[in-house]
Amino acid sequence: MGKRALQKYLTGLKKKELEVQILDLYLRFPLVKEYYDFVFNPKEGKLVQEAKTKISNEYYPLKRKKPKARRSVAQKYIKHYIKLGVDPHLIADVMLYNLEIGQSFSQDKNVPDAFYKSMLNSFNEAVHFISVNGLLHDFKDRIIKIYQNTQDQEWLHGEEFSRVLDIID
Repeated sequence: MGKRALQKYLTGLKKKELEVQILDLYLRFPLVKEYYDFVFNPKEGKLVQEAKTKISNEYYPLKRKKPKARRSVAQKYIKHYIKLGVDPHLIADVMLYNLEIGQSFSQDKNVPDAFYKSMLNSFNEAVHFISVNGLLHDFKDRIIKIYQNTQDQEWLHGEEFSRVLDIID
């Protein structure tokens, strides 16, 4: 069913029928429930803290010995928060936190080359997101510090990191 057909169907429903359908969606689908819970009670701080805890646990696990260091965990949260409509300032904070904890981890551990490429992608996405949302003023110092750490730790793809940084100049 296309958007136009859905719109036609919905306009044909009475108010009570529409309420019943929305309530049914709310009860049946967890994503709909989560969306409405967020819309009516946006505990954004709690969501951000949850993401940071999960990201931290990827690199410094509490219940297992070996860290997984998967970028996908942070990406999943970031994508989800963008869909929910979380404040871009908080999303940018999570994006940069992911990079900062990755840098801390790479300082302590021997990481594979793919890790650096993955972090480059995260850096690129974060800088782009921050720039598009007009948040450079708030996050420029953190971005430069992250970049400087990539240089100090002699990360692979150093030139690509500096090209990404050219966006903010």
